Amino acid sequence: MSDVGRNWAGNLSYRAQRLIAPRTRDELADAVVSSRHVRALGSRHSFSDIADTDGVLISLAELGTEPELDEERGVVRVSGGVRYGDLAPWLDDRGYALANLASLPHISIAGAVATGTHGSGARIGSLATQVAALELVDGRGEVVRVARGDDDFAGSVVGLGALGIVTALELDVEPTYEVAQTVFEGVGWDDALAAFDDLQARADSVSLFTTWRSADAIDQVWMKTRTGAVDLTDLGGRPADGPRHPLPGIDPQPCTPQQGLRGPWYDRLPHFRLAFTPSAGDELQSEYLVPRGDLVPAITALRELAPDIAALLLVCEVRTVAADDLWLSMAAGADAVALHFTWRPDEAAVRAFLPQLEEVLPPTARPHWGKLFTLDGAAVSARYPRWADAQALRARRDPERRFSNAWTERVGL
Repeated sequence: MSDVGRNWAGNLSYRAQRLIAPRTRDELADAVVSSRHVRALGSRHSFSDIADTDGVLISLAELGTEPELDEERGVVRVSGGVRYGDLAPWLDDRGYALANLASLPHISIAGAVATGTHGSGARIGSLATQVAALELVDGRGEVVRVARGDDDFAGSVVGLGALGIVTALELDVEPTYEVAQTVFEGVGWDDALAAFDDLQARADSVSLFTTWRSADAIDQVWMKTRTGAVDLTDLGGRPADGPRHPLPGIDPQPCTPQQGLRGPWYDRLPHFRLAFTPSAGDELQSEYLVPRGDLVPAITALRELAPDIAALLLVCEVRTVAADDLWLSMAAGADAVALHFTWRPDEAAVRAFLPQLEEVLPPTARPHWGKLFTLDGAAVSARYPRWADAQALRARRDPERRFSNAWTERVGL
């Protein structure tokens, strides 16, 4: 019986025989080549078994080093196991920032990048688009460095843990900045869809939250902007009369400051603060990204399914992600709209419902790699034009399939 614990949500017990934390890259390489199956384990925030293995789990917690800032190149080098919430204030103290953050600062950088995790912003790509270079230990125990412009770069960044153990990344940085966050209530779906492009352009980051208890109403619109005030009066929106949590009736203390109060980028771009348990804590998550052109049919399908969704849902978030060219990114090839579902912690009921949800979404919908979905490998791979190239790259980096697991087999990687 495995004793390496459970994932963040508590819905998965890892099957690994043991968990190790190498202190050097040589120790890491030895662990890889001496293991039949091995996977990296980060902040345990995946809701699926993407990080699991029947062999050895590797933590990078002991392999960390102080970040290294290269101001001339405009990058910061970090260990793969570092969390965004720990890196961000370090950068800010030195006058630098990242272009975006996810809603949770608790996640590890390597894990977030490998799964295509994102924040929100019509003009801002996923966290993986911030990567200028990465280093990994491949299935032969060799250290490989891949940088932007290299032939394999676009296939290596969102690697799903199938190419090796990512030990370090170089991330693009920019001068630090402040952000103001305002929550609005009263906006309806008809108005939001009719003015969707304009709505997204009014702030750097826009999130629409709904419980789907009504097929017509959006509960909250979170607007995060670097400059200027935001006004949604023309869409029926009014500023909330106090701080809000995305989930109805939850104490907003774990959330980042709102009500238009300007502050550091890293304390506004995430929805939640590092010192608190994010979201509901006891929950499950699914997410599907559709091209911007498929937004209306996707939301129409969700509105028609609203009563069934609401029965299992805590909250749904709709936000945008700019297109990129990374082979297995959910936003590869087209600007995307992310449909995120935070479910009640009833995995059997959620898994039973997901096929119905996946059936009504456009066939272009790509599931988030680290969250729950039931689409089979054939359906998933058909949505990625570079899938065959990704398979070939995996075969070169890991010819003995040391990094394969039940999850990679299901998706056909």
